[in-house]
This record gives sequence, C-alpha cells and structure tokens, in this order.
Amino acid sequence: MTATTTAPVASTPVRTTRPPSARLRAWATRAPLLPALIFMIAVTQLPFVATLVISFFDWNSLYPDARHFAGLDNYQEVLTDADLRQSVWTTVLLTVAVVLASLILGLVLALLLDRKFKGRGVVRTLLIAPFLVVPVAAALLWKHVLYNPEYGLFNGLLHYVGGPQPDWISNTPLLAVEASLVWQWTPFMMLILLAGLQSRDHEQIEAARVDGASDWQIFRHLTLPHLRRYLELGALLGSIYIVQNFDAVFTITSGGLGTANLPYTVYQSFYQAHENGLASAAGVLVVIGSIVIATFALRVVSSLFREEVSRA
Repeated sequence: MTATTTAPVASTPVRTTRPPSARLRAWATRAPLLPALIFMIAVTQLPFVATLVISFFDWNSLYPDARHFAGLDNYQEVLTDADLRQSVWTTVLLTVAVVLASLILGLVLALLLDRKFKGRGVVRTLLIAPFLVVPVAAALLWKHVLYNPEYGLFNGLLHYVGGPQPDWISNTPLLAVEASLVWQWTPFMMLILLAGLQSRDHEQIEAARVDGASDWQIFRHLTLPHLRRYLELGALLGSIYIVQNFDAVFTITSGGLGTANLPYTVYQSFYQAHENGLASAAGVLVVIGSIVIATFALRVVSSLFREEVSRA
C-alpha cells in the first residue's frame, strides 16, 4: 500500500479593495476640512516659503534692482556677525531666566492652590489674570505704571519708606524685561503644574503619611518625580514663546541697553536697515529653533497622554 503525499499549496495574499462607495464616503467626510487646510497652507506655509527664498538673496529694499542670489552668505553673516551673535546670546539668557523663574514661582503657587482654604477659587482667578493680559498692554503697564522713575509704583513705595529713586529700565534693562515676562508667564506654569498635582495618586500619598513620611519627603520622593513631565512641558512651551518674544523688548527698552534679542534684531534688519535677505535668514533660524523646541514639546505631551491612558 503506497502513501501519497501532496505538496503544500502556497497561500497567496488576497487583496481587499474598498468599494467605491466607501472611498466616496471617506472623501465626503474629509471634504469639509479641505477649505480650512488650504487656508492654513496659504496663510502659514506660503509666506514661510517666500521668506526662505528671500533669505538666499542679497536684497536691500532701498536698491531693489541690485538684488542678486547670494547663496548661504546671509546665514553665514547671521552666525558670524558680532551684533547678531550678541542678540542670540541675549535670547538664550532671556529665555532661560524667564522660564526658570516662572517655573519656580508657578510651582510654589500651584502647591499653595492645591491646598483647601476659603476663597481658593477667587485667589486662583486673580493669579491667572496676568496671563490673560495682552502682551503689549502688560509691557506698557510695567514700563509706565511700575518702572517710571517719577510716578511709578516701585519708586513711590521706596519714596514712602525713604529709599532711593532708581531708574529701573536704565539701571537694570534686561532684568526689567525679564520681570515683566515672568509676571505674565508664571500663571501659565502654575496651571500646568496644578493640573499635575491634582492628577497624583492620593492613596499613595496617604499611605506615605501613615508610614510617617514628612511633607518634604512626600514632595521630594513622590510629588516632584510625578511633576517631572509637567515641568518639562511647561519649560518647553514657555521656551517656544520666549524665544519669539518681541513685545516686551520693543515696548520697554526698544532693544537698547543690550536687550535686543533675535526677533528684535530681525525687526531692525528688515524695517530699519531694509536688509530683506539678512532679516529673512535670521527669521528662518528663529523658526528652525522654535520647531526643534516644539518637537520636544509634542513628544512630552504625547508621553503624558500615554501615561494617562495607561492609568485609566
């Protein structure tokens, strides 16, 4: 009796094609979004492409007929010019100081607001108010209402106690700009960190208290590690804004006394020196730096969402 063997037949993948009706329904659901997408591309991407193209030209608006292709010369000048390098350093110093100070103050305020006390809702609303003020209005408020050496509030308080009458903007120009930005961005950091505090595992904290842990030990070993992602998110989002800040520098000091950051230098190159190509190159570098920071911010946000989903 002979046994017969049959060779295995290779299975071929079967391609499933979506019926035309399904494709039509998919396009029908996307169609209402197309006008908004086209509008966003026209408003945001086309001007950036135009700026990118202009950055490769030696183009002074006072002599439009003399413009010519310059390659990477504008970028080289941005990176090697002493004034532009100083503006980059001022931008970094301004960003680091404002973000760190607003994070520390925001953390302190968030820890206070996380406690229950009478009138907490009113206090929270008042603390959020500085973030809702228009940036130019906030800078004008600090320049004229607080810093003015003749009728400003700071000198008024010092005069009341017999103190000196300094010219705050002339004596400490960069610190004056930083203080106004810290005042405006501390509420933003406070909101992010307060959300992180309210998402803690309270059962774990109560168990630590039962085991005899002090408030400092709970903050150091439980609260601070839990807030790490929220601190990173606040630092990244704050950095994106401060790197591009123009209002406070323009309004308070007009870029003088060593406070000109990179956005203000772009303004000077474009509107005062009329160097369109050089200003466009500096603007492109600002955009690239903002994109790098925003990429890290999006990764932190996505990791926060994943952690929340895993807990749920």
